[in-house]
Amino acid sequence: MSDESNTDARDILSELENSEPNSNNVSNEQSVSEIPEPVQSESEPEQVPNLDTKDENVSESKTDEKIRNVIFIGSKTIMTYVNSTLTQLSSSPVVTIKARGKRITQAVDVSQFIVKRMDSVGYEISDVRISSESLVSQDGKTRNVSLLEIDITNTNF
Repeated sequence: MSDESNTDARDILSELENSEPNSNNVSNEQSVSEIPEPVQSESEPEQVPNLDTKDENVSESKTDEKIRNVIFIGSKTIMTYVNSTLTQLSSSPVVTIKARGKRITQAVDVSQFIVKRMDSVGYEISDVRISSESLVSQDGKTRNVSLLEIDITNTNF
């Protein structure tokens, strides 16, 4: 169908280029009548998306999922994670900072930076979860890796 519409558009453009330029004295009624109207085939009915059902599906999925912002700590600088956490806290009441293995100390540093330096703003640590995950290493062995999750809450939200 897109090929047909492209060829129709090309035909119209070529007709417009080949036609003589209209004088400025032509009324709007004449210029509108010269523009061809789009043709809709009878075999393909026009499909209009039902916006009501889409809105219902979106609202149902949002209520089913618990929306939580998560910042994963990696190898970037601490201030990168502080800035991204503060950005998320401006639009969300709770942000979780997650770190595994050697990066746990960096996650603690990020959370303490936010809570101590932004004390006047009203951020606090609401929950800390410690667990371990079983991961398969590059050599094929299963290893347990420590996991730390720190929830920071915006009390002014």
